[in-house]
Amino acid sequence: MRTRSAIVSSVADQAVAALTNIAVLVVAARLSSAAAFSVFSMVYMVFTVLLGMNVSYVGQALVLERGSDRVRAACRSAVAFTALASSVIGAAMAAGLFLATGPTARAVAVLGLVLPVVLTQDGMRYCFSALRLPHHALAADTVRLLVAVPALAAQPQGAGAVRLVAVWGLSAVPALLTGAVLLRPRLAGARADVGTYLRRGHLGQRFVVEFGVGNATSQLAVIGLGLFAAPLAVGALRGATTLYGPMNVLYNSATAFGPPLLNRVRGTDDKVRATAVLALALAWTAAAWTAVLMLLPDRVGRQLLGDTWTASAALLPASGSQYAGIALGTSALLTLRVLRPRATLPIQVVFSLASVVCMLGGYALDGVPGAAWGLCAGSALKAAALWRRIAVVRRAADPAADRPGHVTAAASAGPH
Repeated sequence: MRTRSAIVSSVADQAVAALTNIAVLVVAARLSSAAAFSVFSMVYMVFTVLLGMNVSYVGQALVLERGSDRVRAACRSAVAFTALASSVIGAAMAAGLFLATGPTARAVAVLGLVLPVVLTQDGMRYCFSALRLPHHALAADTVRLLVAVPALAAQPQGAGAVRLVAVWGLSAVPALLTGAVLLRPRLAGARADVGTYLRRGHLGQRFVVEFGVGNATSQLAVIGLGLFAAPLAVGALRGATTLYGPMNVLYNSATAFGPPLLNRVRGTDDKVRATAVLALALAWTAAAWTAVLMLLPDRVGRQLLGDTWTASAALLPASGSQYAGIALGTSALLTLRVLRPRATLPIQVVFSLASVVCMLGGYALDGVPGAAWGLCAGSALKAAALWRRIAVVRRAADPAADRPGHVTAAASAGPH
């Protein structure tokens, strides 16, 4: 596809995927009480952590691959590995938690049963990205949206988290089959090598550590906050995140489909300038979206999030500021992914842990609003550190790297 068409299809696909997530949470919030939605939110956050781990370990490696034959083989390997790994993890979750009591434990057990379906379906999106066929990912994710939302909306008022998780997971089957049908002819003749993901030096091992100390650390901290301190805090924070679904569309588009497009830009300086402009545009969009949300009447907000709206609306100033910081950090991370993919781990470790400390410190000082402002501070600190690292990389760039035909570190790094 041409660059412009690829960008449009990529953003549209992320929009559909994000809209699905938003709609799922909105429907669940409207069907459930605040307490039941908190349980659903915690389980959904567990899925988000597992999804992020798979994206880091498999998906981000895939989009950095180069060469037609190599990409096709990597795609087949990625699908096979995701299906096998998610089946093993899901079976362990289901076997262990079916013996436990309580709605949260039972809902997590059901998540284990549907995990291979939802993770494999999402993983195919990165295959289409690596193959430069984002319109196929858009087709599969559109099927996901058209099936999942009506299926959940058809559930009775007061439906429990266990039932909602089961319906949500099984509704991914048509999208999974659609993706498989579209992907199969593209991978004909390619050989899978699942073992590549288990070998030492696989770049995804580094990226999953980054995710573990980055996104997953803060999400697990929020889960811990719900388990040991304030269960309703999870629903409030998750509800606020749901309201920023359109921003997640843009951030996910940059992360998932940015590297192949940015690699088309020649020269280190040109790459940095492109992502700097992207950072400013995303931060401005986050501020504008926050203004829109803060002007929403309570009646409209309650139609979106039900009983959770009041608590989530109080977090909008902090969440809006956090998303502006995330915009700067996402663009910086994209830049380093292409220029020097091994340079981000130390920053992720230090500043992700700092973000958790800020969140917990904020909660201790001012409850849930303090936790939200703590997350905002953590995002701002991480973004500043990433852009400082870019400045160092830019100054130290080899002039040869700006010559046409030069292979970047990301391109030669092998599986991401």
